[in-house]
Amino acid sequence: MAGREVVGSRPERSVRRLEDSREAAPSRAARRRQDLTSGPVGRTLIAFAIPVLGSNIVQALSASANTAWVSHLLGEAALTASANAGQVFFLMIGVVFGISLIANVMVGQAIGARDEAAAARVVGTCTVFFIAASVALAIAGLIFTPTILDAMDTPADARAGAIVYLRVLFAALPSVYFFNFVMAGMRGVGDARTPFYFALLQVTLDIVLNPLLILGVGPLPRMGIAGSAASTLISQSIALGLMLLNLYRTRSILVVRPSQWRNLIPDLPILSALLFKGFPMGAQMIVMSVAGLAMMRFVNQYGSQTGAAYGAALQLWTYVQMPAMALGAAVSAMAAQNVGARRMDRVERVAWVGAGYSIFFALGPILLVLATQDFLLLAFLPADSGALPIAKHINMIALWSFVPFSMAFAFSGVVRANGVVWPPLIAMVVALWFVRIPYAQIMEPYLGADAVWSSFPVGSVATLAIALGYFRWGRWRNARLVDTIAHGETPDPGQGPSIGFEETEAQAEAVEAIKRSPR
Repeated sequence: MAGREVVGSRPERSVRRLEDSREAAPSRAARRRQDLTSGPVGRTLIAFAIPVLGSNIVQALSASANTAWVSHLLGEAALTASANAGQVFFLMIGVVFGISLIANVMVGQAIGARDEAAAARVVGTCTVFFIAASVALAIAGLIFTPTILDAMDTPADARAGAIVYLRVLFAALPSVYFFNFVMAGMRGVGDARTPFYFALLQVTLDIVLNPLLILGVGPLPRMGIAGSAASTLISQSIALGLMLLNLYRTRSILVVRPSQWRNLIPDLPILSALLFKGFPMGAQMIVMSVAGLAMMRFVNQYGSQTGAAYGAALQLWTYVQMPAMALGAAVSAMAAQNVGARRMDRVERVAWVGAGYSIFFALGPILLVLATQDFLLLAFLPADSGALPIAKHINMIALWSFVPFSMAFAFSGVVRANGVVWPPLIAMVVALWFVRIPYAQIMEPYLGADAVWSSFPVGSVATLAIALGYFRWGRWRNARLVDTIAHGETPDPGQGPSIGFEETEAQAEAVEAIKRSPR
């Protein structure tokens, strides 16, 4: 007919409308995300931090429960074996810890910029990296397990058990690495609840399977100490598989579909940023671990009772710092999305609100421990132990260090959310190795063991001073990780003149460059 253009048959138009509606409709995963770039800062921050805290607590309880099963069912030699193997495995987790965090930040910035294509490229590159790195480390670990344990002077009666235990843990490494990467990615897109549910599932399976595999209940084989490690392998694998299935079912951007397989070709700028910026974050755990060994050397000079008291206090400190660590993770995720959205004014509010809340997140557990430590310490020390009053004394002096530490963690989390990772590492090195440890050495002749305990708040105050100073006057606002990916280079964080809160023309062009990228 003249004047009319036939644009397609009715069935074709119906199919096209259906496809358009599917594209327009947000996926279930998208609806589950929490938009961290809008709404009240304080309420949004708390709502996001609570599930993160839940994940941290259940994972810590899992480690405690596994230790209890091994101790009660297999004895002291097995407990020593698991402790030695656990130190090695903790170091392996530390290696990937920082890379998981920076992957979280990269995904968060892309989501904040409303650029799911960039987020998909980050996911693809990170997926390939985590698979390759975990498999390589697992194979190396399986081969060199005896050498590693001999280098640690593992006691002879625990060596055989430690070898079996650690080899099974190395076999579990790919599942553990990828499980933590996916959980970090989900938090990066603003979903903190789903990781908690799957962490709870993994921990429940681990706790239940531990005694069943150790003792060989029913049709299960009796595996002894290897059963404890096997429960970690099985529970992590099941939880990871179900989590990936859920992500596919909800059409999450954190899974690579057949149509997106070209995203699995490593993007060199993303890979470079992942390694260059992830290493300092992981190095922080190593720095803390080595400093902890140095502090243990001071403690050991005062005998086994003081050492036992310090060990018991450390068990409680693990739980005291969890709320602050969860809040810090929430601050970093929230700041990353706002950086991607170019809401630097809101990033500033996130930092100050997070630091303020961190005071209460730290004070609550501190006061609770001080009020109930007569009961709590009995979980780690006999009722008639002379170490009990020493542990209480340690807590009275050292527990307060978690207040400034928590505030520093919030400020550093905001800085890291902008892709600046070296200054927080330097701040930690300075606070631990140039303040805390020298203070303990200098004051020990005058204060005795109290010099060791008081060095914790002194070091934490130094950490806060450095973190706050860099947040206020440092050049962290220059670097934006999404710009680094767009330009294909990894600039040195903190270089160049400070730009304050203004968005430069180059930054705007960089964001557009990512959006125009063909991959």
